[in-house]
Amino acid sequence: MSDTVTKFGPVSFIEGKKGGRYPFCHSLYIEEAGVVIDPSSDLDQLQEIARSGQAKSVWLSHWHEDHIMYLDLFEGLPISMHKADMPPLTSLETFIDWYFHSGSDLESMREEWRQMMLDTFNYKPREISRFLEDGDIIDLGSVTVEVLHCPGHSPGSLSFYFREPQVLFLGDTDLTPFGPWYGDIYSDIDAIYRTVARLRNIPAKVWLTGHEQGIFESDPGSLWDDYLQVIQTREDKLLDFLVVPRTLEDIAGHWIIYGKPKKPVEMYAFFEKISMSKHLDRLIKNEVVESDGDQYWLK
Repeated sequence: MSDTVTKFGPVSFIEGKKGGRYPFCHSLYIEEAGVVIDPSSDLDQLQEIARSGQAKSVWLSHWHEDHIMYLDLFEGLPISMHKADMPPLTSLETFIDWYFHSGSDLESMREEWRQMMLDTFNYKPREISRFLEDGDIIDLGSVTVEVLHCPGHSPGSLSFYFREPQVLFLGDTDLTPFGPWYGDIYSDIDAIYRTVARLRNIPAKVWLTGHEQGIFESDPGSLWDDYLQVIQTREDKLLDFLVVPRTLEDIAGHWIIYGKPKKPVEMYAFFEKISMSKHLDRLIKNEVVESDGDQYWLK
């Protein structure tokens, strides 16, 4: 394998294109067991694995498109994931519904996503062969894996702890400066806090993530707190903006998550709106913000 692959005992880390930035991610491969995790990294490396005939199964850390792009290379192999993230894999319309509610007034954007999922991410409906559950201990021969259900980014997000080499794959708890992403309908901010609290206490020696830096060979330390602080910083900016009543459209137009409009603007504006609505729901629950259903203001 090439210099895009780093081995930690039996666990191979495959660096994604663009440094593992969207629309790519980093993948893992456990050669002895033939397990490929999140096949959306480096096409050449994944093709080499597929041609070798040694791959036996695919595991998915969660349902997002940037983790399934090259699933077609492993056609016919069993797919394993958490049951809570299964629905988008079974139907393209369901996949899109998990971003944009069915019946929304965003049909033009839904159509763009249909084409993108087919053209860029090679989408086709899949059957899930095995559901991975929190606490599952799986013997892969050369290594034992503990399955960790880590919701927040998605309902069924998984992390994997490879016990013998003490390697922890964090999935999309990726410790990037951007911070957590919770822009789809079923993301959950409070669950992200619980997930980070759990993961930072796993006795790992190496931490692998789904995006960007990807490999941490010493404890991420303050990066755990920095990652969560992004949520609080966003919330503080939102509270400052609510010194006068604002609509959700006003709030989304303030671009607290992305900082400025990004192209395609319609799509990122929608993700901004979803993310901000989650903050607003949380602040209302905590009795910090009030709403009449149209506008929001500080209590």
